Amino acid sequence: MRFLIVGFSTRAIAESAVRSGAQVSTLDYFGDSDQRAIVENRSLLRDLGSPFSPQALLDASRNLAGDGLVYISSLENHPAIVEQLSSGRKLLGNPPETLRQVRDPETLRSFCCRAGLPFPATWLSGEEGKASGNGRWLRKPVRSGGGHDIEWWDGTPLDKDHLLQQYVEGTPASASFVANGSSSVLIGMSEQLIGQEGFGKKGFTWCGNILPVEVKPDQWQPLLQAVQTMADQLTQRFGLCGANGIDLVITHGPAGSLLPVLIEVNPRYTASMELVEMEYGLDVFSLHVRAAGGILPEVSLLHRGERSFAGKAIVFADRTAFMPDTRTWRARDRRDIPYPGEEVQCGHPICTVLARGPSRLDCLNGLLRAAGAVRQDVAGGTGGPA
Repeated sequence: MRFLIVGFSTRAIAESAVRSGAQVSTLDYFGDSDQRAIVENRSLLRDLGSPFSPQALLDASRNLAGDGLVYISSLENHPAIVEQLSSGRKLLGNPPETLRQVRDPETLRSFCCRAGLPFPATWLSGEEGKASGNGRWLRKPVRSGGGHDIEWWDGTPLDKDHLLQQYVEGTPASASFVANGSSSVLIGMSEQLIGQEGFGKKGFTWCGNILPVEVKPDQWQPLLQAVQTMADQLTQRFGLCGANGIDLVITHGPAGSLLPVLIEVNPRYTASMELVEMEYGLDVFSLHVRAAGGILPEVSLLHRGERSFAGKAIVFADRTAFMPDTRTWRARDRRDIPYPGEEVQCGHPICTVLARGPSRLDCLNGLLRAAGAVRQDVAGGTGGPA
């Protein structure tokens, strides 16, 4: 079977697919140089000069080879597009009806309430009056992704495209798991870098991950058990299959325990899974395909919290610049690499950097140094500072 992989940025899952021996083509926005070196790719940006939209992906997919379809971010928010993309192809992943349910905030809120899953108070348009006096509130897009367009609520009425969610103090985290519709297996628990200074974005923008999430040794097993239970409950209620992710905030529970609070479900391959593959040696693309077919792996994270730390971060341009010679960047642990001489606009991603370290702080500092080196390289080229 030849797979067509479609989404905003497909480089990481394309690498996983190639390592697994699968035959793949990809369709995304960026079409970065390191992806095009290993797979056939069509790019909205480079080939079509088109801005990103799910409809643009659908239009560009016509006549592309692929017996099987794998979709990634941000198509989980567009089940009708997924349905059309998978017409005539075997869909490997959650079907459109699952997406409609698990990505609907009212449906997820109701389920968490009934199931007793920790979930922040969440109010939709017309329910703003329930938010007064109950703490700090975030105004978020209903079709969320990457932390974009999240801001503190100023009390103004919501439109139908936004919701309110109570802010939860704690460590932003991401749990990765594979599921077969009735059971699930955790394959990774990472910290999310949100608005991290040094990468070019502030606020609530996702900037990367560090694997594993750092907790005290005696807290690791109880945390895993709580998140595994959460993944199982979500899988059973929504029939999740293939690779999935959960966005969490890890906060303090009773008697000094850690409490994972569910923020949202990402019912597709997630960015942190690249670290799971890099650090744990798991073949995530194969796990996704097999789980979508009902077969789960025998994987345990029980001792993973005792290992070294691996991280990835997105380096965003803080001003528009032209890229230098980027042909050696992959050997320097850089990914999602632009072409030499390409213009990267202010606020847009330059590339992804990778780092490892014996501690969480060492890994984070390694990512920050790597981001600084990217900026130096760009500033030393023909385009000026990035």
